[in-house]
This record gives sequence, structure tokens and C-alpha cells, in this order.
Amino acid sequence: MKNDFQKKAGSPLPLGSTLTARGINFSLFSRHAQAVTLVIAPDPERSDWVEIPLNPRVHKTGDIWHILLADAPPDLRYGYRISGPDDPSGTGHAYDSTRILLDPYAKEIHSPDWGRPRSCLGSEPCCLLDLYTYDWEGDRPLNIPLRDSIIYELHVRGFTRHPSSEVSCPGTFKGVTEKIPYLKRLGITAVELMPVTEFNENEATFVNPQTGERLKNFWGYSPLSFFAPKSGYSSDLEAPLNEFRDMVKALHRAGIEVILDIVYNHTAEGGADGPTTSFRGIDNTIYYLLDPWTRAYLNFSGCGNTCNCNHPIVRNLIMDALRWWVVDMHVDGFRFDLASILGRDVNGQVLANPPVVEMIAEEPVLADTKIIAEAWDAAGLYQVGNFSPHHRWAEWNGRFRDDVRAFMCGHAGMVPALATRIAGSSDLYQHFDRRPCNSINFITSHDGFTLVDLVSYNEKHNLINGEDNRDGDNNNLCWNSGAEGPATDKKILGLRSRRIRTMAVILLLSQGVPMLVAGDEFGRSQQGNNNAWCQDNAISWLDWSQAEKNRHQVRFFRKLIQLRKSHPIFRRDDFFLFDNGPNDTACSLEIIWQGLQPGHQDWSHECKTLAFLLNGATLEQEDDDFFVMLNGSATDAALFTVPPATRNRAWVRIIDTGRPPPLDFIDPKRGDAVLYGQTVSVTSMGCVVLQSKRTR
Repeated sequence: MKNDFQKKAGSPLPLGSTLTARGINFSLFSRHAQAVTLVIAPDPERSDWVEIPLNPRVHKTGDIWHILLADAPPDLRYGYRISGPDDPSGTGHAYDSTRILLDPYAKEIHSPDWGRPRSCLGSEPCCLLDLYTYDWEGDRPLNIPLRDSIIYELHVRGFTRHPSSEVSCPGTFKGVTEKIPYLKRLGITAVELMPVTEFNENEATFVNPQTGERLKNFWGYSPLSFFAPKSGYSSDLEAPLNEFRDMVKALHRAGIEVILDIVYNHTAEGGADGPTTSFRGIDNTIYYLLDPWTRAYLNFSGCGNTCNCNHPIVRNLIMDALRWWVVDMHVDGFRFDLASILGRDVNGQVLANPPVVEMIAEEPVLADTKIIAEAWDAAGLYQVGNFSPHHRWAEWNGRFRDDVRAFMCGHAGMVPALATRIAGSSDLYQHFDRRPCNSINFITSHDGFTLVDLVSYNEKHNLINGEDNRDGDNNNLCWNSGAEGPATDKKILGLRSRRIRTMAVILLLSQGVPMLVAGDEFGRSQQGNNNAWCQDNAISWLDWSQAEKNRHQVRFFRKLIQLRKSHPIFRRDDFFLFDNGPNDTACSLEIIWQGLQPGHQDWSHECKTLAFLLNGATLEQEDDDFFVMLNGSATDAALFTVPPATRNRAWVRIIDTGRPPPLDFIDPKRGDAVLYGQTVSVTSMGCVVLQSKRTR
């Protein structure tokens, strides 16, 4: 094996490894390193490697170490040994030259198939170059307006790993591609992929107490890299980048955008007892927030460390990664995990105008890219509605989730809050020139109960996670509908089904951007586990046989999505206009609220019913009217009196979650006529939707 490569000074930019006409350029930032050695394995089939010390007089410009190898094979693997002070509790530096570190800018990291030991981390060079040319065949961003989006959150492995998925490559990017016909028929406009950058699924130390099986980090919120797609999600370990690109291109052809759930708030290196794989060994005091006195890691992420996101070096890394995902991988948007951490300074204090948050919003390359914040962190900083004044930032609206759940559990005093959420959460998003689409509405997400578990359990059941049921949120705003867990009683099953469909109506017909979780449309259960981050098994895998078993529920979701997409009245660009009416009450011609009787609103603490009329005549492009009646009582039916539709139109009943499928969702041409002044009975936890139609 050749070990005497032709070495040149190389260039400090760009960072990372770059194949050029002159050779391979390697560039690495490390301000406090005393020595840097490039470690390469020229032959991937052999376990020995070559170590090339970098001469700081030749191979260093400022704080960047660099070298060019003129005749090295492009399929080599590489990493770095870095020497420097090791004084974690003093200077905060944590150099360890025995470790072979990952390049933060590596576009691919060699790794075994999912679940197999990752012995190379820290002990072997395993970074690779992106050597593949790729034919995008004219693929361009879809640029679907955010207000028209319907987001579908999924886990790449969990989506098709179950044998019932019947795909050729289960648990992979290719598996997602094979399920595109289902996604297209469902009608969603974007998939939001849980973390797809490299992570070590074997890092979990917990054991299932029932089986003794060691658990996995299934979700992947523990990044080894901000760039490299996870090889374990590829059916071809030699080409994970192109398999990801194939998936994106195929989704785009189907009219579906790709949003990545990205983790920039912490890394897989964890706390002081965690593994040194990259950032800690490159420049610990730069990449992480450290206590100014003890130099201990500040842990706002709940995962042992917190990235120093507003340091210029870390900001540049984040921005370079975002640009790469958009330019080279054609993704359409990002959901930023625990995004409130992006707003903290070097001491963990909250900044008024965080530089990295503004840079993301103002970056020209990302101008058409969707940017969505999870506007809280693990240290209690909750910024929903107040994450950033910049109009481009959308947010996961946790208030929508909580208020809808509470209403649909029969809690008193929830009608005013529910109305605000249905109308687009103007209390949160109307300031700073933001719009309803800044609110990403959801009732469930990967984190917490699935939709069917939300109506089937009063308590979390997380014992199999190996933490004595201490993990997971205790405040779930859930109700089991009369029995804990699986049930056979037809009344209980009917109530659960009704509540699921009513919540789906609220989600899909509210102003803002709806987000569904994969499998909720056909009743995927996690058996009461509300923190299934470590369950790489049937708890987390979608059982596609349920899609057939519960095909009527899938149909209901599909028709709801179609209804939303067909009527701009559910996708308004602006908030409803209100004026002061009689008795100084807020009145609007665009949305007309009522209690049980037209002209009478009931915002009292005892009230558990709400109805509203959406006036299609007020839109620039006229739409139909819709009258929605909601009953949050757990026991009693409610009688609503129907108001007149506008423009002398007649009402027809299109949705009634109190009716069995397929009568729960009827085409307007076949719907029952409902007259002005007629009373409509809405069963407990049910809803009825009327649509106006022209009369001759």
C-alpha cells in the first residue's frame, strides 16, 4: 500500500475534504490545537492506515489546518488526530490524540448496516468524500406555499421496517420511495423526516426489563454529523447520498416536498462521560457551552451538552450544512429541534436577536426554504409565538396541541382557547407581520402518544424503556374513553373512533399548517408508550395491515385532506378581521362564531360546545360557506340551530363523526339538506360540518 503521497500546502477553504483537479484538499478548523495529523486509509479493504502530520508553518492559515494530497485515491477514508491541552475543568480543552476524529464537514461517514457494532468511531478513519456525480434530471424545488402545505412526519426506518410494508428494501430511503403512491393518494404535500444525519443507534445503555434486550437510539436525535446522511438508512451502504437523492427526486416528481428534522442544539458526544468523536476533540471550548467557572457542560438540551450556536465558527458550520442540504441534496425545508437553544449566548442567556436565527431567515440560498422552529428547549425556555420576530420563521404550535387535546378530553373553560387556535392563533402570530401559516398545527408528533393512544390511555406505559416509567411527559392531556388500553366494548371503541375523527376535522379545517404523524390515519398504536425513542421494534414500526383494517379511517383522513386542498377558505393568507359589535363583542363577517344558537356566542367556563361559520363570499376568489359544529362533552349530545348560509345558498351535511363510516363523510352532491333554523344533533365528542351549495 502506498504511504508516500505527494503533499502540497493546500487551501484553507473550503472546509472539509474536496476533490480538485490538483488532488484532494483537506481543511479543518481548530483554534487551540497544538498539532494535527491527517489519518487516511488509502485502501478501504485494509485495516492499516497512513498518518500525515501537518506542519503548521506550511499547512496552517490562521486557525485552519490544511493539506492537499496530489495522488491519493479518491475512495480513501480519513480522520484526524489532534493534540493539545487536556484540562476539562480548567481551560475547558479536552484534546486526546489517541482518538481519530470525524471531520465536521464530512459528507459521508463509513458505517455498518443498521444495528451492527460501530467499532470505528474514535478508533479508525471513517470519513469519505462525496465522489458521486448525480443526474437530477432537471429536478427543481416545488416551492409549495407554506399555507398550502400538509406535513406528514415520519421515521425513515419505522415507516417501512415492518414486514407488512411489502417493500423491497424495508427501513430505507428506497423503502420510502416505494411508498410514494400511498403518500400521493393520501394527499399530503410534504414529508418531514425525523433525523437522517449519521448517529450511533447502539449508544443507548438502557435494557428492556421484560426481555433483557439492549435498546437502541431509534429516533436519532444524537447527531455525529450535521451533513452525512445515515448509511444505515440506505439499502446500498456504498451509496447513501445517491439513494437519499433518488428518494428526494422521486418525491418531488409526485409533488411532495422533503423537510428534514435537524438537530443543531447538541451532539452525540454527550456530557463529560460521553464519547469523543469529533467536536470535543477538535475545539471543545468553541463548539459547546461551558460553565464559565466550573467548565462543566451547560445542558439546555437534556442530552448532556449544548452547542454554542451563536459562536461565529459554529454559526458558519450550521449555515454551510443548511446550504449543502438545499443545494446538493435538494431538500425543501428544515424543522429545527429544540430551536430555542439557537437563541442562547455563550453563557446560555437568551439573546434578544440571536445572530444564527436571523442568519437562517436572511440567507439568500434558503429564501424559498421552509424553516420551522420547535420553539422550546429542555431547560424550560418556551417561546411558542415569540421565537423570532422574523416573518419567515414558522413554529410547531404547542398551544394548538394542548388546547385541542384539552377540549377533546371534555375539560371546562377551553372554548375561547379552541376558537383562537381554529382561527390561526392570532394571539401568537399576528404581531411582527406574521400570518396563520407561521403556525404549524399538530395534535400529535413523534414525541408523545400517537392519536389512537391519546384516546386509549390515561397514563403513559413506558416500562419497556428501562427507566421504571420515569421517562416521557406526565402531562399528556389524554383520556382513555372509558378503559385503559385495548378494548372490546363497542361503545368505547365508537367513542374513540369519534374523537379521533373529530380531532382530525379540527386539525385539517383550522387556519395554519396541519401536521400529521405517519400511521395516525390508520390508528397506529405504541401500546401507551409516549417516549418510544429507544424502541426499534413493532412499537415504532408502522403495521401496514392496519391501513387495510382501518381503511374507513384512512378514507376519512384522505377526504379531509382533499377538502382542505380544494377550498382556500381553510388556507387563508391573512388573519380574520374583527370589529366591535353589540355589547362590545368582537364580530367578523369572515368567521361568525356561535354557541348553540345563531347570534349568540358562549365563551363561559361551563360551555363545551362551539360552532363557527366560514363565509366564502369574503374571499377574493369566492368559496363555499362552511358551518362547523363541535361538541366537547364526554356524555351529552348538543343541539345546534343552523344559521343561514350566505348568498341564498342551501346547506348540506358533508361530515358527521357521529355516523358510522362511510356515512361520516359524504360528497356534497349526496349530502343531506339542512335548512336554516333547523336543529342538528351533534353527539358527544363529535362534530358535524355543513357545506353550502348553490340553489337554482
